[in-house]
Amino acid sequence: MPKPIVVIGGASWDTIIHLPTLPAPEPQTIWPDASYRTLGSTGAGKSLNLAALGNQVVFHTLLGQDAEARQVQDALAHPGLQLLVTETATPTEQHVNLMSADGNRISLFVQPPAEPDSLDWAPMQQLADDCQLAVVNILSYTRSALPWLKTMDVPIWTDLHDYDGTNPHHQPFIDAASVIFLSSDNLPDYRQTMARLINQGKELVVCTHGAEGATLLTATGEWLEQAAMPASQVLDTNGAGDAFFSGFLHRYLEGATLQDCLRAAAICGALCVASQSLVSSDLHPGQLA
Repeated sequence: MPKPIVVIGGASWDTIIHLPTLPAPEPQTIWPDASYRTLGSTGAGKSLNLAALGNQVVFHTLLGQDAEARQVQDALAHPGLQLLVTETATPTEQHVNLMSADGNRISLFVQPPAEPDSLDWAPMQQLADDCQLAVVNILSYTRSALPWLKTMDVPIWTDLHDYDGTNPHHQPFIDAASVIFLSSDNLPDYRQTMARLINQGKELVVCTHGAEGATLLTATGEWLEQAAMPASQVLDTNGAGDAFFSGFLHRYLEGATLQDCLRAAAICGALCVASQSLVSSDLHPGQLA
């Protein structure tokens, strides 16, 4: 049986509200086009997409002792996904995402993620000892996993999301990772930031640009570009970046070329935005070959 992929950090129970446009900063009453509650956050999205592609996944997250925790666990039920939960006294992480028709978003962290003082990592260490790779998401609690993962010589991938090039919160993850994903949302000169990260010894850096595609830089200085794949429809852009990451990682572990990895990533992203879930029900490994 293939070794599992370890994913650490990031599951929430979210309220998604669709609006024609994002609200102006003024008092007003708004009638949404639609609203619903669903699974959210970056670790959940990566774990479900990877599992849908046939990978064995071990996912660690923090959950409260509440109804939202049970809903998160139910939503993460998948035969290829083993869920390890650390219960906290803090309620389960919850967001309210305001989504506009053009795909933009305002995320309100109405219940921020828990930040426990200490964690018992022993169960996760046992599973990580036989994993292919660890994906460590940039939550505060996951920082304490980085030292033992490095000691075990486990390859680490991370996703910096809307990193601005200077935020010190991201630095421990940058230092630990061999492969970095990020978006160009807050990076006017994203190529300069990518080159700087490669100069710090990274194997690959991938920068996503939403509907404008993605750019990859290798340790040897090779630049690759990937256009976004057309989506059949755009229902919900939440989780598209995590789907993109997962498609890339899946093909990378199969030994595909980097350009094929980018293409697979773009396919996963397009499928995700055509669904109201973090993973499309249409996603299967044959679509990426």
